[in-house]
Amino acid sequence: MTGPDGYCGRRISLLTQHGKEQVIAPIFSDSLGAQIELATGFDTDSLGTFTRDVARQGNQLEAARKKALKGMDLLGIERGVASEGSFGPGPFGFFPSNLELVILVDRVLGLEIVGRAEGAPHSFHERLGTYDALVAFAERASFPAHGLVVRPDTDGDPRIRKGISDWSALRAAFDEAIAEASTSVVFVESDLRAHMNPTRMEVIRRATHNLVTRIQSKCPRCASPGFWAVERIAGLPCRDCESPTDETRAVRWGCVLGDHFETRDVATGRFADPYRCSLCNP
Repeated sequence: MTGPDGYCGRRISLLTQHGKEQVIAPIFSDSLGAQIELATGFDTDSLGTFTRDVARQGNQLEAARKKALKGMDLLGIERGVASEGSFGPGPFGFFPSNLELVILVDRVLGLEIVGRAEGAPHSFHERLGTYDALVAFAERASFPAHGLVVRPDTDGDPRIRKGISDWSALRAAFDEAIAEASTSVVFVESDLRAHMNPTRMEVIRRATHNLVTRIQSKCPRCASPGFWAVERIAGLPCRDCESPTDETRAVRWGCVLGDHFETRDVATGRFADPYRCSLCNP
């Protein structure tokens, strides 16, 4: 299907209006020799915004896929990449997390490959009533390196000032919002769009590296890109009683086209700590 250099010299669309090409394009160029081409003419905010004025339709992966397909159509290219972020509880539910997905859609090979990365978000919010309090908040929120959003009264007010990245603009946004507020307070929060939030942009960069690593992993049978771990297999024996535990014994790898799978032991000669054993530590 495609050899180790299957994307070298290929044109790949990227639909974004938030500067993501700054981190995605160099990685594709340096690692794959691929040429990222920026698609314009479509408002990606229409698919959902972090300021909650436009709800996202579908889940995170579906939104990323829509962007990739739209970018391909706009440029008439058969391969496209796009990213989509989300903010919510972390994997264990204790701390907030920023999950980024970066997807490659390839119509020629009939496949899609998804890279992912997760990190602590740079996300702050507060209701406040004076400019001095806003200045103190902005400094805690690493402004102006990280942008801010201001609106009157509450986090649901539609009168939004976005993309605030300098002190004079922040003062103007506060004065306008406080004049509109019926409660004498404004709601201020971090602007989570990628070009306004360097912390998020770094997570997108890591997700892109993860995607490229997956692309470079070829199926041993058909050489399609994206051969990756698809299932964890438990059963690593306990060091004391040798009973199987829930710890990983092997990993099942699969072709992205579903044509070939391999089970690879990851723990040959290793044992699980008895602390992880349901018999030794019931």
